[in-house]
Amino acid sequence: MKNIIIKGDNIEGLKYLLSTRNLKGKIDLVYIDPPFATNGNFTITDGRASTISNSRNGDIAYSDKLIGEDFIEFLRQRLLLIKELLTDKGSIYLHIDYKIGHYVKVMMDEVFGIENFRNDITRIKCNPKNFNRIGYGNIKDLILFYTKSQEPIWNEPREKYSEDDLKKLFPKIEKGRRYTTVPIHAPGETENGKSNQPFKGMLPPKGRHWRTDVETLEQWDKEGLIEWSKTGNPRKIIFADEREGKRVQDIWEFKDPQYPTYPTEKNSDMLDLIIKTSSNRKSIVLDCFCGSGTTLKSAHLLGRKWIGIDKSEHAIKATIKKIETLKGDLFTPKPEYELIDISDINT
Repeated sequence: MKNIIIKGDNIEGLKYLLSTRNLKGKIDLVYIDPPFATNGNFTITDGRASTISNSRNGDIAYSDKLIGEDFIEFLRQRLLLIKELLTDKGSIYLHIDYKIGHYVKVMMDEVFGIENFRNDITRIKCNPKNFNRIGYGNIKDLILFYTKSQEPIWNEPREKYSEDDLKKLFPKIEKGRRYTTVPIHAPGETENGKSNQPFKGMLPPKGRHWRTDVETLEQWDKEGLIEWSKTGNPRKIIFADEREGKRVQDIWEFKDPQYPTYPTEKNSDMLDLIIKTSSNRKSIVLDCFCGSGTTLKSAHLLGRKWIGIDKSEHAIKATIKKIETLKGDLFTPKPEYELIDISDINT
């Protein structure tokens, strides 16, 4: 499949992908950053994007005038089509404002099933604000993460330990290597089986069982990976330099670009994380509110196929400019794509 950029209303673009391009059940990942129901316009003045709604100056990049029930219904219609496009292993990440996000979640529970809700991710978007207001400073928005089924694509994301993490999580040092120890037994007794047999003449404590079979415990001990406490309690040694890093949690700090080329342009590192985690190489990634094309660029650099849709002339120009900067090299081919104007198809 060729990569695709579609200019036009995304509901028509999504229908086109379903009917004309036969992509039902073919897309592994959708990331969307729709309007936030701010009741404003976002502008570009002298080539510089406004990061807040501004209806008085510059060229309007996009209008964000739908609010309340109209906005929720606007999203719902598009999410129903997106669900059809997703593979059974597919995922969707919907980026939204904290003021409207809880209403959007209720609607997404209905569309995708509450059992397929995975996370309400808090995204720290900016530095602390110091202006006076009744209420606490707002430095976050949120990302609602849903899967289409109980068995989605999931490439476990890890992040590197900081120096503080290493000192806290691996407080012991042996021959210059940081390590910690963990119990080799776990809650629950087993009457039969290999996890309840004696190890070094010792049975698991009452009400517990060994975390693995005794043969493995013997091998760990032989390799020097069992540390015995002064009271004779065995614990498994875990070295910091053998760990891939720590699990990614549901609070992310990915601040927006300081000088965006398009209003509300998002952090590319955040898109890299989402795409690596919830898609595979050659997966198709869709962003039907593609803005400046950050999702498409990240998808391309990570070896995915991509589709972007936007009705804003400014967005399409910004997307093409961003994609065209990818010249291609030994590892990443120069992007090839179809540019489709949905209005030409419908006339």
